[in-house]
Amino acid sequence: MDCCSHRRSIFSRFFRRRQDSAFTHQDCTTRKKLVLVGTPNVGKSVIFNRLTGAYVTVSNYPGTTVEVFRGTGWIGGELFEVIDTPGMYSMMPITEEERVTRTLLLNERPDIVVHVADAKNIERMLSMTLQLKEAGLPVMLVVNMMDEAERLGRKIDLDRLSALLGIPVVGTSAALNRGMDQMRKKVAEYVKKRAA
Repeated sequence: MDCCSHRRSIFSRFFRRRQDSAFTHQDCTTRKKLVLVGTPNVGKSVIFNRLTGAYVTVSNYPGTTVEVFRGTGWIGGELFEVIDTPGMYSMMPITEEERVTRTLLLNERPDIVVHVADAKNIERMLSMTLQLKEAGLPVMLVVNMMDEAERLGRKIDLDRLSALLGIPVVGTSAALNRGMDQMRKKVAEYVKKRAA
């Protein structure tokens, strides 16, 4: 194989890979945007990986050293950009990570904000759910680690919680891949309902 043929071969493989990638420019204009938020250690990254698979980029948020993870995944037949934000405790930022997450939420215009909460500490987590809702963001609550809460004898009435908050609520155990299909279904329904 001569030098030119070799370069063409490499270029065609690269170009094919870029076309197959979920990050092509054409997709940027059509995909929906889902932002994952929550305190540290609630399983956001596990949910992010379940939703995105292998299509992931890591970059610092502009002007900071804070990393933000971005990927894409298909939900309800639509391509979503999924953003995993740094952990935050409140919409009133104290740390640089919280400032980045708040700025991202307000600037990225997500189609849906998925607040991931720890089922074992649900009472402490709900203040942020309410803050997100009061900020006018399209919020859905994912009560994660349901298996751990059940082992502790905790029962959470998700339907009642949804009615009280006025937002979609779903229970998951993302590490076990439990509830993820239901979560995808509720995300798709909520985004379609808001777009109608």
